[in-house]
Amino acid sequence: MSFFQDLFSIFKKRELIFLESHQESEDVYSFLFEKEKDLTWKAGQYGLFSITHKTIKNATKPFSLASAPTENIVKITTRISDDPSDFKKAMLELNQGMKVKMSGPVGSFYLQDDSPSLLIAGGIGITPFRSILKQIEAEGNGDEKQRKLLYLDGKKSYIYKDELDEIAKNTSISVTYLDSRDDLHQEMDKFNALYKNNGKYFIAGPKSMVDSISSHLQNNHISKRNIKKDAFFGY
Repeated sequence: MSFFQDLFSIFKKRELIFLESHQESEDVYSFLFEKEKDLTWKAGQYGLFSITHKTIKNATKPFSLASAPTENIVKITTRISDDPSDFKKAMLELNQGMKVKMSGPVGSFYLQDDSPSLLIAGGIGITPFRSILKQIEAEGNGDEKQRKLLYLDGKKSYIYKDELDEIAKNTSISVTYLDSRDDLHQEMDKFNALYKNNGKYFIAGPKSMVDSISSHLQNNHISKRNIKKDAFFGY
């Protein structure tokens, strides 16, 4: 999607009707909204979501769309601590039929070609990759393309694990679950040795983790233009 298309999309706000929420793990929640017929996006993009049922500071936050464009819902997933922000408190207060506003979706964090692709997720950074992998599965174009997901989670909670395992069964995409940075670097280096700058490297997760992994790749001679980053900020 071009810069101008992104600019147009970000100014187009729509209301989404809340359907339900559920816990993915101890401190991770998914929120599901009705998908309007004319709403579409590229798997991996994000929207700007705004609370409208109460007045709070910083009422608009970005969330990757965890649902694929082929699914009939809008799904976002986020970590909510024991002492959540006003925004996340407001999210937990949503009841069926209530609405939020969304601008977008926007962003360039999506597969653009058939290059071998290494998808690197840290914790809640798995959300855009769920969208990407579900879309590949739905389109039936995952065969014979070198795409590998590395999912790092020190807590070993691995949200979406059942779905990811099912996708791996139905496509040629491989999924590797990791709980240490050293193991992650080893798996990254294996992919790098095979494809070097013929591959594309997608990183999503906490900003410190994204920056660290990007530096590791560049130190191993991967060009910045082959690295796409989606950093998640806590709020």
